Amino acid sequence: MNHNLRFSALLLLVFCLLQNAFAVDLAQCSIVYSNKDAQLVGKMAVVLSEDIERVCGVRPEVICKENERRIYNGSTVLLATVDCLNDFGKDIKADELKGEWERYKIVTKGNKIVIVGSDARGLAYGVLHVSETIGVNPWYWMADVPVVKREKIDFKTNFASKSPSVKFRGFFINDEDWGLKTWAANNFEKELSDIGPKTYDKVCELILRLKGNMLAPAMHSCTGAFYTHPKSQEVAASWGIMITTSHCEPLLFNNASKKEWDSDIDGEWNFMSNRDRIYAKLDGRIRETAQFDNIYTIGLRGLHDAAMVAPKDVKVRIGILEKVFADEREILERNKKKSASQIPQIFVPYKEALDIYNSGLNVPDDVTLVWPDDNYGYMKRVSNMEEQKRSGRSGLYYHISYLGTPHDNLWIATTAPALMYEELRKAYDAGADRYWLLNVGDIKPMEIETSQFFKMAWDIDAFSYENVNKFQAQWLAEIFGKQYQNRFKNILDNYYRLAWQRKPEFMGYEMEWDTPENSRLHDTDFSFESSETEGGWGRGSAERRLADYERIANEALLIYNELPEEMRPAYFEMLGYSVLSANQMNRKFLYAQLNHETGSSEAASLSRYAADSIQSLLREYNSLLNGKWNQMMSQLPPGLRAKYQLMPDYSDTPTKDYILPEELVKPRFATKIDLSSLKPKSPFRLIEGLGMDWVVLQMGNPFDKPYDSESTSAPRIEIPIPADVCNGDSVNVNISVVPVWPVDKQNSNRLAVSLDGCKPVILENKFQEWGFSWKLQVLENRFDFYINLPVDKYSKNHTLSLIQVDGGQMVQGISLK
Repeated sequence: MNHNLRFSALLLLVFCLLQNAFAVDLAQCSIVYSNKDAQLVGKMAVVLSEDIERVCGVRPEVICKENERRIYNGSTVLLATVDCLNDFGKDIKADELKGEWERYKIVTKGNKIVIVGSDARGLAYGVLHVSETIGVNPWYWMADVPVVKREKIDFKTNFASKSPSVKFRGFFINDEDWGLKTWAANNFEKELSDIGPKTYDKVCELILRLKGNMLAPAMHSCTGAFYTHPKSQEVAASWGIMITTSHCEPLLFNNASKKEWDSDIDGEWNFMSNRDRIYAKLDGRIRETAQFDNIYTIGLRGLHDAAMVAPKDVKVRIGILEKVFADEREILERNKKKSASQIPQIFVPYKEALDIYNSGLNVPDDVTLVWPDDNYGYMKRVSNMEEQKRSGRSGLYYHISYLGTPHDNLWIATTAPALMYEELRKAYDAGADRYWLLNVGDIKPMEIETSQFFKMAWDIDAFSYENVNKFQAQWLAEIFGKQYQNRFKNILDNYYRLAWQRKPEFMGYEMEWDTPENSRLHDTDFSFESSETEGGWGRGSAERRLADYERIANEALLIYNELPEEMRPAYFEMLGYSVLSANQMNRKFLYAQLNHETGSSEAASLSRYAADSIQSLLREYNSLLNGKWNQMMSQLPPGLRAKYQLMPDYSDTPTKDYILPEELVKPRFATKIDLSSLKPKSPFRLIEGLGMDWVVLQMGNPFDKPYDSESTSAPRIEIPIPADVCNGDSVNVNISVVPVWPVDKQNSNRLAVSLDGCKPVILENKFQEWGFSWKLQVLENRFDFYINLPVDKYSKNHTLSLIQVDGGQMVQGISLK
């Protein structure tokens, strides 16, 4: 027996030694690339060397292979695109990468690691795969995620990636006035007093590390237009990052900047009356940037984010835009020296441009249609069956930050992870696999949500309805410690759930660009009146909301204090600041409301203290790491008309001066159905991470053909109803739904409801963008149906039936009275 044990131990030792023999100590290696390869390959050799130094304090030698006969002994990392792989010998096979988009393969062979890419960015992603594996997080600089130090880096892997799910992946820096601009101009890039190449160097590195490949630069008039600092384009190209632009910047031209278009000099931005001047400007931009690989917005809107200057007749507008397309494509072909069908172009039917498109605009087939959300996380449109056949396919433009009506959302990120997945997956399944652009505002503090977006764009099939609401907690736990994962999930679930009910920026209950009454501060629709029966909203909801926020804020502080000193800045930037600030914003307005209802001076003091705490948190953010991020949170973003950053008024006596208009106060019925207790069968399912109580019932697939509500084949779910609410002739029912948009013209937002087998009642959420109902829906993340249904007096057991009409409808609440 002892002999067998000794033999087993010897085998184990030999196995471990052999395993270690196959590992390469990156601290002792050289990094080699060919001088024949793409410029980005050489850059990535340096990046890998620097990343290894970040981990172990030793910077490996970087060697540009020029001498074909030179032999490299010792541990070596060889970098190559597949076309240059033969420069390092023919013993490494990577034929499967040829002709592929942004794939990579990592092979460990003896004392060598070979990283090969199907193209230069593929190679870069392979290098960064190694960097992440050894502990260099993509946010190591932009969010100060610390690198864990070690003396030796034994690395071995054999891995081949797939091509990314989405071809072009990037973000749009927007509404930069209150963060990135003030930080860059007054702190990071003082010599330029602007967002320029030094800032874009860090931004483009981040995008590449997130496995993105494009950037839409900041374009507000407060910022120097991207091309007024020519080195910015060179910096982007050095990182392999393509420049793209938003819906209002044709052919990389920023008409919001006076340095690009000065109406006093250039005249009106009007294609009908000033076509030659506009043409010359666009032609000049493409001529000066023709050598770079970029993605071009075609079409024309007004200055900045205004509608196109043209007659209201939609046929005239269609004619103008089709002429614009022809001009722009001619400019591209002449300057880029290739067919327009070979040049990446997008058309973004945003705001009024969508109406023109829907009226029959002919967009060239090779152009990618980029569908926007409604600025609040709900996709307005996805490709129909005919559009899915286009060679240009489609993409999407999605917001986690926004300035506009009915209210800005610029401060902290609160888009529910499951909503992002549900909406983007829907678009992807309809062909949006060509281009994904995320509006990130100032980038910070949007780190967690931005990471999820890029992970989904890289490999959307790694996500599902079952795991998406766990992703962010797992991601944070990988950085700060697995022991915190459950605590992170508890914080995040409640943080997003409370924001779903009402975002922190919306707690003043005002609308921007609206009537004087709607534009002023109001008290909330959360109630301080006690109730034991109404769950997370309705009576008693104000005190529960305050308690829930206090609980997660305290938990966030506990974790902060438990973390090692070097990890605290990253934690505060990515999670702590947002959770603590959201808590204080709610305390500020809810205690002001309590003061209005009671005249309590103590409530007023608590509200003032919360406002002071918001400013203290802002100062703490700005002082992190000796002021590295000073003025990134330069002030609570005021937008143009928003008032949530202001102090509420207080009163010595009870007052009704601040109550919501009666039509905005929705009744809440006492008897609630616990959706989480339901056992739906396909095609229905429960989705965790959405809704007022953090679970919704999704009724079918969004692309299902509409059902007749009275058809026996229509999917349905039967829900038992408590007998004590069915004592009379009828019962009042409130059904709350998630305000999604129909996927196309053939569908609407309909479901049907029936009690005790009676004839179904069809419920339809039909709204008009910019209409009052739509404004309320995006501010509340819900639409409420109120119906009265007859009761079968002779039935002892009562059943409510929900019946699918249009697929994909999501019920987030059912209550009865």
